[in-house]
Amino acid sequence: MEIKMKTATVTMSIDNQAITVPKGTTVLEAAEMLNIDIPTLCHLKELAPDGSCRMCTVEVEGGRKGGLTTACTGHCQEGMVVHTASPRVNDSRRFVLDLLLSNHKLDCFSCGKNGACKLQDYCLEYGIDETSFTDGKRMPCHQEDTSNPFFEYDPEKCIMCRRCSKVCQLRQGRDVISISKRGFDTKMTPSYGASFDQSLCESCGNCVSACPTGALVSKDHKNYREWETKKIPTTCPHCGTGCQMNLVVKGNKLVGVEPINGAANKNLLCVKGKFASYKFVGSGDRLTEPLIKRNGIFEPASWDEALTLVANKFSQLKADHGADSLAGFSCSRSINEDNYVFQKMMRAAFGTNNVDNCARVCHSASVHGLAHTLGSGAMTNPIADITTDVDVILLVGSNPEEAHPVIGSQIRQAMQRGTKVIVVDPRKIDLVKNCELHLQIQAGTNVAFANGMMHVILKEGLADRAFIEEKTEGFEALEQLVADYPPEKVAEICHIEAEDLVKAARLYAKAEKAPIIYCLGVTEHSTGTEGVMSMSNMAMLVGKIGKPGCGVNPLRGQNNVQGACDMGCMPYDFPGYQKVANPEVRAKFEKAWGVSLNKKVGMTSTQVLPAATEGKIKGLYIFGEDPIVTDPDTNHVRQALKNLEFFVVQELFMTETAAYADVVLPGISYAEKDGTFTNTERRVQRVRKAVEPKGEAREDFAIFCDVMTRLGYPCHYDSAKEIMDEIAAVTPTFGGINYDRLEETGGLQWPCRTNEDPGTPIMHVGEFTRGKGLFMAIPYKKSRELPDEMYPYLMSTGRMLYHYNTRAMTGRTEGINQIANRSYIEINTVDASRLGIEEGDKVKVKSRRGTIETYAAVGNRVFPQEVFMTFHFPDGNVNELTNAEFDDIAIIPEYKVCAVDITPIK
Repeated sequence: MEIKMKTATVTMSIDNQAITVPKGTTVLEAAEMLNIDIPTLCHLKELAPDGSCRMCTVEVEGGRKGGLTTACTGHCQEGMVVHTASPRVNDSRRFVLDLLLSNHKLDCFSCGKNGACKLQDYCLEYGIDETSFTDGKRMPCHQEDTSNPFFEYDPEKCIMCRRCSKVCQLRQGRDVISISKRGFDTKMTPSYGASFDQSLCESCGNCVSACPTGALVSKDHKNYREWETKKIPTTCPHCGTGCQMNLVVKGNKLVGVEPINGAANKNLLCVKGKFASYKFVGSGDRLTEPLIKRNGIFEPASWDEALTLVANKFSQLKADHGADSLAGFSCSRSINEDNYVFQKMMRAAFGTNNVDNCARVCHSASVHGLAHTLGSGAMTNPIADITTDVDVILLVGSNPEEAHPVIGSQIRQAMQRGTKVIVVDPRKIDLVKNCELHLQIQAGTNVAFANGMMHVILKEGLADRAFIEEKTEGFEALEQLVADYPPEKVAEICHIEAEDLVKAARLYAKAEKAPIIYCLGVTEHSTGTEGVMSMSNMAMLVGKIGKPGCGVNPLRGQNNVQGACDMGCMPYDFPGYQKVANPEVRAKFEKAWGVSLNKKVGMTSTQVLPAATEGKIKGLYIFGEDPIVTDPDTNHVRQALKNLEFFVVQELFMTETAAYADVVLPGISYAEKDGTFTNTERRVQRVRKAVEPKGEAREDFAIFCDVMTRLGYPCHYDSAKEIMDEIAAVTPTFGGINYDRLEETGGLQWPCRTNEDPGTPIMHVGEFTRGKGLFMAIPYKKSRELPDEMYPYLMSTGRMLYHYNTRAMTGRTEGINQIANRSYIEINTVDASRLGIEEGDKVKVKSRRGTIETYAAVGNRVFPQEVFMTFHFPDGNVNELTNAEFDDIAIIPEYKVCAVDITPIK
């Protein structure tokens, strides 16, 4: 029986306009519904009202204390009559502004926030030119803190609204800045009065975005004034969170970024989104014209000359060696529309399915594993759903505070509200400080951990038997297998306490709402796909699929790696995961594209490079990827690229990979094009052109079309919008997605099959995409390379907060490099002491594949005999060391486990 609850309402009037609102609505919220503007200085929509600035004072007829009250804290009452601009209200606001100016530095002309300062705006509106309070102690001069590389703080311009403190504590979850001292000496300051560069500040800039005056201001803001700029809403080009933001444009130059209220970020950004999303676009080392390598040296060429050479060379290789001697890697950072046209070029014009994207080396295991067990290889629930109202979060092999910082902030918010977080990670990531439980398992033991969890759940009768019986298959084999993984055995394999495993299983199974969130710590193993299927096994065992606050949720690493997979940039899938091996699907695309297609499933990128070394792959077209830096065993990658007969790279910069190319074509950045990205939660969102491209750089899809046409397959699109319409026509899960709807909704989550379909926030509701969920009985297998006498340390790799992948974007942001400018290796204090290594010492790290030099970061984040490195830095590229051993199913490399030796350099 369905029970419908009635919402209690009240009817009242504001400025002679009647309105009926739900009980509990504030006067400020009701006024907004009527488009009545009430001034505020301290109010933040995402947080509980504060009422401290008193600027939102309104007059309530018959109210207490003369009827003056703050609109942000006052709740609407039946019959209430409110005036927002009466003489008493205006006098009250003038008095507040007069008081604020009495302790405020009035250098508006030179202030970076001139024209964007709410205090300035309100003083102009209410006629306050100067303060009438000329006596008394003022904030001392010359206390400016300019230590942070991105922003400045001036206490003389602070109005004590505490927005910075509330954002930092309650939204960013960091609590760096707060009130210190009392009376006239009161000011906002980082902990213990330290400067920002000596504090725990992450430089996210959310306090800067929230500050209503010039107290906290971006250093770049001094180079422009608000009235000189326009703001273009778009999607962040970094991780897969899909944060919405405004690009601030002056002339034809990007000068800043501001957060906007997107579904995934809700007005938050991280340091990369706020400060490292725009400078690279105008960088002086952008590629601006085609380049052809002659006698080992790149020389400028015309577009006609370069594209003619590209078409002729690929045509000749195809004629001499067959279409499958060619391959292409697409770009997970570029728009859906570019990726769609790239894979169409490879299939329709080159004639091969040898097309892939960088998901191969990060989340291809998720695509394979979840598609096999659930029917769809993507995140099951929205970000907000798994971080807002949940009891427990099972966080496995993921460090969201650094890899997906805005999601990390939302998890910190959840912890503040009482959510219990179970961290399963070989390192003591920062979330461990406040988590309920940390299972510091050894890298490579995820399958054993999951089997142990399921053993406990079954033994203690915590499984959802009705869900299993009704909605799944394969349970009997799983039940039999996990019986052989008691906590004591798993504890020995994983190097954890058996009691902690039992506690984790109980917490997860008993919670009503408990999502699994995982990342590359699960996928980047020789058993990566099996690790992913183990995650879905756990969720199905307790019935936590297809429900709010639950599910299996891989956090995709790059801004459009989900989209690149969706668009068919994989050797076995057409767009929308329609199978190359399916004759009906192939016939459908042959009809749509008007060409006969290759029926042979292609090679993955991790198969293409060894095939190039063997001479089987003759020609390669790489769009926006840098495998010299990102792929494991760099020496083998170099040999593969050197062995190619013809190699084309389409890029923004002369990357290490591009240096090996025969032809380099200049593409354009996300800020110079229209299109869409698909974020980790399957949400398709708009990307909008903000500036014109540099030099002769061209729209990427237009370059592909020209190549196709020269190869004998005429192709042309007038716009990215036209491409999306074609995507919708051939991809059932995108059938209801078009630019008009994206403008109306702000984003749509696939599957979205018709123009009436609102999209699918939660997958597998009622029934799994594949019909029934499939349990997979998976035994634990050791990693392919483990420590021994010669290489005694187990090394794992990952990201850090301040840099993104190959540093192509972040490395061109001076402030980022000021904070983090060199490689490092985390090593336990015990090992460092034994080796005579101290913090910051230079060390040599050696594996069976290569040797690098880097700097020691000594502490207890990793266990003894284990070490960790990021892959961002050229001065110590860890992929010289990593192991090109692959998962048997997804062919994903085992970045997370290899054996190394460490020696100090004296």
